[in-house]
Amino acid sequence: MDLSRGKMPETSRSERVSTRLRRVAQLARQDPRMVFTTLAHHIDVDFLHEAVNATRKDGAAGIDGRTAEEYAAKIDDNLRSLLERFQSGGYHAPPVLRVNIPKGDGRKTRPIGIPTYEDKLLQRAVAMVLEAVYEQDFLTCSYGFRPDRSAHQALARLWEGLTAMRGGWVVELDIQSFFDTLDHRHLRSFLDQRVRDGVIRRAIDKWLSAGVLEGDRLHRPEGGTPQGGVISPLLANIYLHVVLDEWFTTAIQPRMRGESFLVRYADDAVLVFAREDDARRVMSVLPKRFERFGLTLHPDKTKLVRFQQPPFGWSPGDIRPARARAFEPPETFELLGFTHYWGRTRRGGWALKRKTAKTRLRRAARAINLWLRTHCHLPIAEQQAKLSLKLRGHWGYYGITGNYRMLARFQTLVTRLWRKWLNRRSQKAALTWARFTRILKRFPLPKPVVIHSVFTGAARPIA
Repeated sequence: MDLSRGKMPETSRSERVSTRLRRVAQLARQDPRMVFTTLAHHIDVDFLHEAVNATRKDGAAGIDGRTAEEYAAKIDDNLRSLLERFQSGGYHAPPVLRVNIPKGDGRKTRPIGIPTYEDKLLQRAVAMVLEAVYEQDFLTCSYGFRPDRSAHQALARLWEGLTAMRGGWVVELDIQSFFDTLDHRHLRSFLDQRVRDGVIRRAIDKWLSAGVLEGDRLHRPEGGTPQGGVISPLLANIYLHVVLDEWFTTAIQPRMRGESFLVRYADDAVLVFAREDDARRVMSVLPKRFERFGLTLHPDKTKLVRFQQPPFGWSPGDIRPARARAFEPPETFELLGFTHYWGRTRRGGWALKRKTAKTRLRRAARAINLWLRTHCHLPIAEQQAKLSLKLRGHWGYYGITGNYRMLARFQTLVTRLWRKWLNRRSQKAALTWARFTRILKRFPLPKPVVIHSVFTGAARPIA
């Protein structure tokens, strides 16, 4: 209590918003079948200010050309206007601007969607409210685009599960163009089970039908989530929560004869089974399950992988494996940029290991090569600083236990590419390795670092 004024101090804006979200989450947690018909009243100017704080300010401008700095110049007036239009139904979701940016090789491009900054703010605010509801429903097997969850926690859960089971049978799941083909009719029916607030549902419908502007052509897709939209990952998680997570947990696992578990990160997922017959039964019904909800599994990338741990003492090429029984070499599979395989331990046993997938390594090397080609005119010190940031970013994701060799390989690739482009700056004399070594002593590149260790407990999965 503020004794000098004789009254309780005012709570901060963040505390007021957090209190509302906690209340919504508490109601959703207490009654899993509760349908929320009034949620939009939680979104006010304070709430929109918090959405501003949670939204990136350095993104490109959408079709209206307004940047975050321009919007912030009259932030209070702009937010009050946005709130009034949102609550009255007068808000018109603008089309998403689609641009094509170069891929890592510099030859191909990939399309990205750019909503307007104001649209991002409103999507963020709606996502915050919906997240308070659906975080009470989402299962622990889901890791993508959720608060306090990460790709490394998904990888840690997979590592622990497969290690405990000593391998098994893995179903790699690949949904064709999921974010572009998600069925709006089914999404609306899934939302009906929890949220029927008219204001929020009207806004979501507007985002789903806003369309994409590419050049002078406006395209209104019949399916998919808002391209580049802040709310898209949440809508995707709601969709796959029903289609895959709940179905696997409530309808599939109780019917399995052996152990099984699921790990999903956004639309990337693997289903792990201890028994081959269980895996093949589920594999046979997966296409029908997804087809029922308007989705298609990739016929080549969705596959069943034999991933059993080899017996102790067995090695590839043995015709009489340990215990005098036949054992086929285990296959490998990929998830979240890592190839999973069984590798030797120092004591001669077998352990589940992960290494950077070859496609990801090539993609990262091409990106470095493209950057060096377009920035080879910069001073060496500036190049070294930027390359160091890129390498540390690479270590930050791929620096996991057992992957040191691939980290060192990537550093070697970057070092050679740097020499190649420095060598092309001069037409007089070639940059020999002796001269380049002296440059590296003055401007060293960071050494590989294992950041996510299974021994220290880093990136532990959420129970």
